[in-house]
This record gives sequence, structure tokens and C-alpha cells, in this order.
Amino acid sequence: MGILDLHVPGDWPALAPLPPGDIASGNADQRGADQRGVELFAAPEDGLTVGLWSCTPWVATPGPYPFDEFMILLEGSVTIRLPDGRAETLRAGDAFFIPKGLDCAWDQPEAVKKIYVIFENGTADPAATLPLKVDPATPLAPSPGPAAAVLVGAAPQQRAAEAYADASGQFSAGVWATTPYRRRPIPYPRHELMHLLAGEVTLTADGATPRTYRAGDSFFVPKGCLVDWVSTVDVAKIYCSIVPKALP
Repeated sequence: MGILDLHVPGDWPALAPLPPGDIASGNADQRGADQRGVELFAAPEDGLTVGLWSCTPWVATPGPYPFDEFMILLEGSVTIRLPDGRAETLRAGDAFFIPKGLDCAWDQPEAVKKIYVIFENGTADPAATLPLKVDPATPLAPSPGPAAAVLVGAAPQQRAAEAYADASGQFSAGVWATTPYRRRPIPYPRHELMHLLAGEVTLTADGATPRTYRAGDSFFVPKGCLVDWVSTVDVAKIYCSIVPKALP
């Protein structure tokens, strides 16, 4: 499978009602909420799904979150509430994550649309707490660049800041930036959602037609996809990365 553009216009298909007691279900009097979505990618062996979801207002039953989830809100707002009264409100345009095991409630006062990445095979982190938002303005530190063998031309300067990583080392989210560079096609070493904050990049996956992504675009590269990288300007992105380990 090649690169996935995380944009599907129009009305998404209706989904079955969420079961009572599930972290993402409404209370009994809210089961009539209009829930819709599109699953764009699934790797059951990795416990991974990627897609789009929308729902009219509802409030979730509190409890431990059942998986790691990364989200970008496209419309609306939601407040994540902890049992001790602390809360964080996320709004359209925000990228955020909820760690597996976080004891919380989803309080959605209005209709929302979101991009999601769900990872089920991670390690629960009951000690996780706020904040959950990936801050695009967070200070970045130097990070390792591509191996010289895959570069075409000069090596770039790259910086990053990790906002969260689960205890198993498989699921992470953060901010990354690079100066211009070109990389030869390689089998992509991880599953990764990217949301461009600045600049643009052209990618050619598995010999398909090149695609250019610009600031504001979101896309997903599956693990193993043969893909290059060509950027002639500085690029910054929010990322969600999954490096799955073999199950015992």
C-alpha cells in the first residue's frame, strides 16, 4: 500500500453504536449520537488502525483508555477530564494523544471531526497525565539525520522534540523539522502519520506518481512502503510514529 492522503470529503458512512462501558461510548441517554467514520488503513498484526471519525455531542463513561490514540481535530472541540478534576480542552487544529491506561473521560459539547491513529499493542501507562497536546512551538533539539548512503546531495540539519512515547517504545508523537534534502527510495522503517506545519515535500511511493504535500496537509506512510523524500525548503511537521514489535 502507498501513501494515504488523510482527507475524504463528503458524508462518511454511519457506524454502529458504541457499546456501553467502552471508553468511547456515550451514556445511555446519548446512544443516539450520529457517529460516522472511514477506516483508511489497518494492520491487525500490529494492532494499528488509521482513519477519520465524526460524532455529534456526547460525554464518555470515565475509565482507563483502552489503547494509545493520536488525533488531529478537524472540527469542534473536546475536553479530556481526569478524576482529580484537572482537564485539558482541545480545539480544531490541535494534535494530541491519549496514552493507553489514562483514567479519563471524553467530554464533547459539540460535533467533532478528527483524524485518528489507534495503536492497541502498546504498554499501558496509568501514570500518564496532562498535557496531551503536541505543541507546534515546542523548542527542538538536534536529532540524527538520514544515513549518508541514502542521501542525494548534502546532509540536512534536523531537529525534533518528542511529546510522548509509550513504555514499550513502539508509539510516539512529537515535532520534527529539517533543512532541505533529498533521500533515495527506502522501505519506510515505521508506520508514520505526518502533519506538515511548514514547507513542502514531494514523495514518490512504490513508483507511483509523485505527490507534493504542503503546510496544513496530513498523510500516512505505512511501514515497508518504498518511498523517497525531496524537499527544497525547510520543512516542519507533527508526527505520530509506530514501530511495532513482534508479539510474544
